[in-house]
Amino acid sequence: MKKTASIAAGGALCTAMAFGPARMGYGLFLPQFRDVFSLSTAHAGLIASSAFAAFFLALLVSAHLVVRHGSSVPVVIGALAAAIGMALVAGTHNTLIFAAGIILSATSAGLCWSPFNDAVGRAIMSEWHGRVLSVVSTGTTFGMAGAGMLALAVALLGWDWRTIWFGFSGMALLCALYNLMVLRQLPETTALSFDRQKFRRLMHKGIRPVYWIALSFGITSGLYLSFSADQIDAMGGLMGLQANGAGAVLFIAFGVGGIAGLWTADVERRVGLRRLVQGIFFCSTVSLLCIGIGANTWAGLLVSAALQGLCLMSLSAIFSFISQRLYPDISSISFTAVLSIYALGNVAGPALAGYLAGLFNLMVVFTASAALSLVTGLLFRARHT
Repeated sequence: MKKTASIAAGGALCTAMAFGPARMGYGLFLPQFRDVFSLSTAHAGLIASSAFAAFFLALLVSAHLVVRHGSSVPVVIGALAAAIGMALVAGTHNTLIFAAGIILSATSAGLCWSPFNDAVGRAIMSEWHGRVLSVVSTGTTFGMAGAGMLALAVALLGWDWRTIWFGFSGMALLCALYNLMVLRQLPETTALSFDRQKFRRLMHKGIRPVYWIALSFGITSGLYLSFSADQIDAMGGLMGLQANGAGAVLFIAFGVGGIAGLWTADVERRVGLRRLVQGIFFCSTVSLLCIGIGANTWAGLLVSAALQGLCLMSLSAIFSFISQRLYPDISSISFTAVLSIYALGNVAGPALAGYLAGLFNLMVVFTASAALSLVTGLLFRARHT
């Protein structure tokens, strides 16, 4: 039980740092970064796209490291990448070094997360797999909510963002040290071979429904995280709150709503995978409609962000424990495959949304994305999975 708690805590800490300040911190603190580094919209977009690409490439590197060295190496490297990257951001006045720090920080999310499937599979009894992996995935919500609160303090109270980012860096370093101590105690593992036969297994019809929902939600969540703040501004902002604070409120609600992801495995046992997935995509539909038509109201924003956080954390947990269930011998590889499909959706969603927003407006974009979520939920079938 002590080992189970240690791995769960280490994984939650890693995802909190990697997906909180390291990956989402750029968007949260962008108003301050624009002023300090004189970033144009084009430059800001280029850095964001580079960070998405770094996350995707880090997923592939992480899979290779797990195959060769086990789970501890990519986790520790990822946490150190976050620590170094965020220290560079906090300590520089040079735009190129700043961009390098943001991109390096973004790699931590790709490196840190999927190796915990390997760690859980090797060290924890099978009946606890789903619950522990749900805890690991839901660590993201605490990182996002905490980063959002600090961004709100910077926007409203004038706190120094550089001090906060040095604090983020220190926390990432502690995360690296803690996981080094925990994961080095796991049972010894031999290097895995990954041949063509195992690759074919990843194409089996049993995993395909998971790939489809990963792609669909990757598209909608990518455009949500990219354009929700713009939609708030387009509809006049939140009453009683200055513009820089709306994005922080969004991420706080996002993180708080995602705490429900802790119970994903338990809910799946009670209602089954199909009903759970359909419920999640119904919540995604409501979330996208709320931000599309009610982004300028407190109720619309809070309901939308909380539901979107619930969807992200619940689906993250599903991707993780379904990978463990279907492919116990290569669970980190299969989880990386699912995350790669999700990441491709993250790249495609904002690009498509930007094009459609130019033709119509963001309200139309969010309504269309709500329709995509609704259709995905209705068409999902779990009998093969």
